[in-house]
Formats: sequence, structure tokens, C-alpha cells
Amino acid sequence: MSPVSAKSPTKAGKGSKKGRSGDPGEYTAKNLAVLEGLDAVRKRPGMYIGSTDSRGLMHCLWEIIDNAVDEALAGYCHEVIVTLAADGSVEVKDDGRGIPVDIEAKTGLTGVELVMTKLHAGGKFGGGSYAASGGLHGVGASVVNALALRMDVAVARDGAIHTISFQRGVPGVFDKATPDSKFTAGKGNKNLKKGGKVGKKASGTTIKYWSDPQIFLREADYDIEEIHARARQTAFLVPGMTIVVNDNRTLVTTSEKFHFTGGISEYCTYLQPDTPICDVIRLKGSGHYQETVPVLDDQGHLVPTDVERDMEVDIALRWGDGYEGTIRSFVNIISTAKGGTHVTGFERGITKVVSDTLKSSRITKASDPDIIKDDVMEGLTAVVTVRMSEPQFEGQTKEILGTAAATKIVQSVVNSELTRYFNSRGSKAQSRLVLEKIAGAAKTRVSVRAHKDIQRRKNALESSSLPAKLSDCRSDDVDHTELFIVEGDSALGTAKSARNSEYQALLPIRGKILNVQKASLSAMLDNSECASIIQVIGAGSGRSFNLDEARYGRIILMSDADVDGAHIRCLILTLLFKYMRPLIDEGRVFAAVPPLHRIEISGAKKGDFHYTYSDDEMKKYLASLTKSGKKWREPIQRYKGLGEMDADQLRETTMDPEKRTLRRITIKDGAQAEKIFELLMGNEVAPRRDFIGTNQIDLERIDL
Repeated sequence: MSPVSAKSPTKAGKGSKKGRSGDPGEYTAKNLAVLEGLDAVRKRPGMYIGSTDSRGLMHCLWEIIDNAVDEALAGYCHEVIVTLAADGSVEVKDDGRGIPVDIEAKTGLTGVELVMTKLHAGGKFGGGSYAASGGLHGVGASVVNALALRMDVAVARDGAIHTISFQRGVPGVFDKATPDSKFTAGKGNKNLKKGGKVGKKASGTTIKYWSDPQIFLREADYDIEEIHARARQTAFLVPGMTIVVNDNRTLVTTSEKFHFTGGISEYCTYLQPDTPICDVIRLKGSGHYQETVPVLDDQGHLVPTDVERDMEVDIALRWGDGYEGTIRSFVNIISTAKGGTHVTGFERGITKVVSDTLKSSRITKASDPDIIKDDVMEGLTAVVTVRMSEPQFEGQTKEILGTAAATKIVQSVVNSELTRYFNSRGSKAQSRLVLEKIAGAAKTRVSVRAHKDIQRRKNALESSSLPAKLSDCRSDDVDHTELFIVEGDSALGTAKSARNSEYQALLPIRGKILNVQKASLSAMLDNSECASIIQVIGAGSGRSFNLDEARYGRIILMSDADVDGAHIRCLILTLLFKYMRPLIDEGRVFAAVPPLHRIEISGAKKGDFHYTYSDDEMKKYLASLTKSGKKWREPIQRYKGLGEMDADQLRETTMDPEKRTLRRITIKDGAQAEKIFELLMGNEVAPRRDFIGTNQIDLERIDL
């Protein structure tokens, strides 16, 4: 440590740095500051709303909306109307009980002013007004008020309209209706004004506010799509409640209404991205726990008190045939985006039940890999909700539930209810499909791990693990390399001579590969042709698919221009769509367009050929030749397959980038192929029979 100066203290002159932060010599009690009331919110807004950009702006809106929805959870509110105005204001109106307007004895303030100006004041601190809530009138509302340039509150209660206004959290009076009008701060507890009369049964709260430009970034704005998503989500979680969102910010105003009666079962169906393999499974239960919380006593002090709590658990889940899992979790109506103790309990419970059931049902063998959480979550869509009093969140943004008791209670409910489902005779067929899918996911995970070494680009000396029938290219530049998946060995021989071996690779497949639309994951992996395609592309499959690991920039399906060729293309496309979908999403899958006919013009120079790609095109071209007085050699060559072409013809028509035609496969094409295969080759017989009868399909064209 440096020695302390022995010089006597002197007065600070002009330009002195007295009181400068970080100067120990000037650090005294006068450097300490106490932030009173809402000053702490304005000084550190990120601690309360996360950020001051659009996310923070939206968080403020959620706080007000959640207050209204809490009334719906308590059974007193039926409709919430959210209005975005052109002047930048937001209005949230509900028909709940209304914020209390009487005087609170300890502070001498009206209930409205108390909850709008005092942090940690509201109905959840031992008041008993709400059995379960996410946000409460006054808790988040006081934070929003502190960060608002102006806030107007109108409460319909006790046969009258009670109004009060605030500027940056300070109650008072504006001389006009605009946020920048003259403001006079109020004094005492006379700020709440009693206005017009309403019916005795009429009640509700209307909050209108303008965000403070001193706090929020200039580019911060409300995202109407996000508001719609949140309103839809809330309407699912509180069945029977109506949420209306009006956007009046532009000349073309919009209004969306959200109302659902099916609850989280309907929400689970809405969220599911793939085809379900079972009905929605509903797991309900409750639990009891004890915790120590601070409760306000008669003197207004927070006293640690042991409180008995009840927790209700309600979960909706369903497995699909995909591999992406979707889990949404909620505490009351609050979305816990990052999970928490309730999600931990759900994951532990479902993993244990599935693992135990697989062992007892003998679907898996002793040599099969153990089930882990990722296997169970593959293709699972779940909505996990708990209702409880005074949930403990990790932070004001409420993204993570921290109540420790939730883990044990949720796990217990899942264990008992899901075990009952798997053992039920009524759901035996569906539960077996679910268990087989999970067992297949475990096998897939192990197989992917075994194929890790071939997911990287290998040269000729390292390619021993790749299929021997692959004719690889020399270049490793993914942006320029192409993989041709060729129908049959005969076409492969011609294609080898026709290709540019620098950047064009060839993989032949034998006949029609496995129909993966109806096959299990394990069956797909056991199929040699499917496994070869996955290995050669080198990016994995399903959930482990990584587009950046793909060994080729383009995947080109090159099959014959006939019915069988179209069938093979659809089979390969279904494989890519189901297990390697990002390839299609990024536009890296193509279909080669080989010609169907070769027409040689009579009297022309040798080698004067014209290729046509359909019977209609051939007829039109021949008609044009006849019209111009030209003749052609008979018979016209019709290609039954790619193998009938010589190398020069195949290169010119199908493989040369400068002359060929490729048809890019879009996600719409992939979805259509999957739909067709589900119809024509799925497990449902009736739709297939109706399709054949309606379209009068030629029986000779049907593969038996």
C-alpha cells in the first residue's frame, strides 16, 4: 500500500475532482446515494424489464396484460382488450373487479395509487385475493408506471369511474390529453378523482400509458406478431377468456380476437409441427408443500412465516413422427421460456416412466442402448403448466421458476399418470407406437455416434468407411461439388464417362428404396440404400443433422423419365424431407431432367439432334417440322432409361451445367411428396381406396 499523505486538507478549488468516483481520498458519506421509491427502477431499468429495447417495451406490456389475466384466473374477468394507438400509447382494458379504490390504512393512500407507485405492493403478499397469479395489479404495474412518460388509470368500481394520472411514476394532473402537456404534481392522498357513474355491477380497469423516451431506445417498438402470439398463448391457457388486440397505428387498422375452449390440449395440437402418432395425453394432479415466506403483519412489517401451499399440475403432451421436440412451460399464465424446477420434474418423470415401461414391455432387449432424455423428447410436443401461490422466480423477468418443491410434485404426477396411460388397455395400440418410436430414437442416436467419423470430408485414402459403390469426386469445395444419386448400375456406367470427376460424384441405388413414410427409424437405418445416402451426404440424419457437415453443395436426383423413375424420386425425396430437411429448406436438392425422345433431322448435318422431354413436347416439335417442310428419321428414339444414352448424350442433356436443366426441389414439393406417400403408402386403407376410385387409376401403373 502507498503511504498516506501527511499534508493537511485544503478546500477544493476550481476544476478539482472532489467526489470523483473511484478516488478513495474523496470517498465520504456524501458520495452515497439512496434511491427512494421508483427511482431505483428508472436508474436501473434492466434489472426489472431485462433491457430498454423492444424486448423491454414488450415486457412492460406483458406486465399490464398479465395483471388483467390474473383476474380471469380468479374467475372475475372475461375479456381483455389491448389497443395500440397511433400516438404511441397502449391501452389495456379488462372487465375484472377493478383495482381497489379505498384507502389503505398503513400508508394512507388509495389502493390505485399504492400499487402504482410502491414497489412490492399488491395482492400477493398475504392478502389472499389471488390463489394463483403471474402478475398482479401493482407489482409489475408500478415498474411500468415508473418507466412511462404518462399513465392514465381508470377504475370502474362501486358504481363510479375513478381516475388518476401519473408522470414518470408521480401522481398529478395533466392540463391536456397528450403526454407532453403541462403536468402538476399532486399532494397528499387526494390524487384519485371520482368521475361519472356506471352500473353497480360494472367493474374493470383501464390502463393507458406512453413509454418514456428517456428510458427506451428510439428504435424500440411493439411487435404486433409477438403480441398476437402472446395473446393466442394466453387464450389457450385460460379457456373461455377472450383477448382482443387492436392495432390502430396505421391507416389500415387491424383487430384480432382470440378465444379457445379446449385449453392446453388444443394448444398442444396447435404447437405440434409433425404428424401425431397418438392422441393428446393429459396428465393432471396436485401436491402439497411448505415454504417460509415474508408476510405482512398488522404493523406493516414483513415477518418470516411458514406457509402451507398447494400446487396444481396440468400437462398436455403428444408424440409425433418427427424428431424435433417442443416444450412450452408456464407458471400460472407466465411463460417460463428457460424452464425451471417444474420442467426439470417433468423431464425426470417422463424419462423414468418410459425407461421402466420399455423394460417391462420387452420392446427393448438387454443389448439395446439405455433410454436418455433426448430419446424421449424426440418428436414430443408438451405444454407443462403449474398453478401455485407466490411462485419464486429467478429474476423479475420470470423466465425460470425457482420453487424447489415443484420438481418433486411434477415428477410425482407424471410418474403416476403416465404409468396409468401406458398400462391402460384403451391406449395400448397408441402407447406401443410411442414406445417403439422412442426405442428407435435411442438406436438412431447410437448409430449416429458410430458414423461420426464419416461426417467429415475424406480423401481417397480415408474413404474406406464410405460405400464402395460411391464414385467420389476429387474436389472438397462444397460450394461447387455435386452428388448425383443415380438409378441403377447401368446408368452409373454411362454417367461415369459423362461426369466431370473433378466436382461430380455418383451414388447408384438399386431399385426402389425403403418407404420411410411408414417405416420406423431403426428400419430406415437398417436399409442399405437409405444408410448409403445418409453416409455419403455425411451430415447425419434427424435431430443430429448438421447442414454445415454436408459433403456436397448440390444433391441431384437422376432417375429415368418414366413412372418408375418418378416413384424412385419421390421415395428419395421423402427420405430427404423427413430426415435431412435442411437440405431442401436451403434449396440444395434438385431433380435432373433427362430427355424422353431424340429426334434426328433428315438432310441436316450429322449430329443435328433435338431432344424433347415429354410426349406433348415431341408432338408440338414434329408439327413445327412438318409446317416448315422438314422431315425426320424414323423411328424416333425413345429413351426407356438413362442407360440407353451414351456418355456424350447424357453429358449434353443431363449433366453439363452449361446445357442441362435442373428442377429445384422446394419445401412445398417435399411436403406434397410426403402427403402423397402418406395417402398412397400409409397405414390407412380407406383414403387410398377412395383416391384410386376417384382418379380412375390404371391398374397396370399400381405397384403391388
